[in-house]
Amino acid sequence: MNASTALRRNLGPSWGYDFLLWAARWWPRWFFRGTLKAGTWVALAFLPAQRRHSRTFLAVALGRPARLTDVWQHFFAFTDFLVFKLRAGCGADVHCTVASENAPEFEALVRSARPALFGTFHFGGSDLLGYLLAERGRRVSILRLRVGNSADTRLLGRRFAGRVSFLWINDPADLLFGLKAAIEAGDSLALKCDRLEFSARTAPFHFLGARRLFPFTIYHLAILFSRPVVFCTAVPNGAKDQLRVFASPVFTPDPTADRTANLRAARQHFQMVLVQLESLVREHPFLWFNFIPLNSAVPAAAC
Repeated sequence: MNASTALRRNLGPSWGYDFLLWAARWWPRWFFRGTLKAGTWVALAFLPAQRRHSRTFLAVALGRPARLTDVWQHFFAFTDFLVFKLRAGCGADVHCTVASENAPEFEALVRSARPALFGTFHFGGSDLLGYLLAERGRRVSILRLRVGNSADTRLLGRRFAGRVSFLWINDPADLLFGLKAAIEAGDSLALKCDRLEFSARTAPFHFLGARRLFPFTIYHLAILFSRPVVFCTAVPNGAKDQLRVFASPVFTPDPTADRTANLRAARQHFQMVLVQLESLVREHPFLWFNFIPLNSAVPAAAC
């Protein structure tokens, strides 16, 4: 691991996560929420790059120029969900209801003993889907970037010790060995498929009005190791600590088809996944938790 990667940290002070947990536990809810809202304005002032990327994304998602209050709402939605994640890591129950569309196929796969690849995005409550899988007895290896202050991964690993482990993507060489070991051990893999930084394979797909590059490695792994793929996204379900989970159809590589045919089918499947994701993003634009440039648009001639 190189030094620049090793020093990466989440935004905020080293004690920030512990303070949020303490305040959420001991402060009255009205006071805690008011403090979070005020703190969001402070974050907005001191994070110009994230503010700019939020404004650019929201203009695309909302179909109009984003106001400063829109950007604040985007920042606050992320802060609110961060507190939810930290509380869940400390033992709060996370109630997941699977939407009826594709639910039987998804539930059958989750209940089966077959290792699978679970894809998701930096959107809504998707970070908490590991809880859903672990609570149903799945052994899951989650691909994550190791950073210097990541209490959510520490708490998740402690709560589900033996059922949840992490494969750190910082060092590609180590990751390949870790992936092989996890798959040979019969673990399922969970990975996010929207940020391009650490993806070895990308491809263009229609999303938010343009052909945009997305990571495509999950399907290459599926074909290589003959594993089914399913994508899940989650949004708040109206009540406290409740999520509504949207599952895609299950993609299963055809063992009788060649690699080219399987990749063609995989592209069709992922485009269908992104159609579902775009519908959710349009409905809940403030739950898109990427404060980086929106995935690059690809000219039609390059497709």
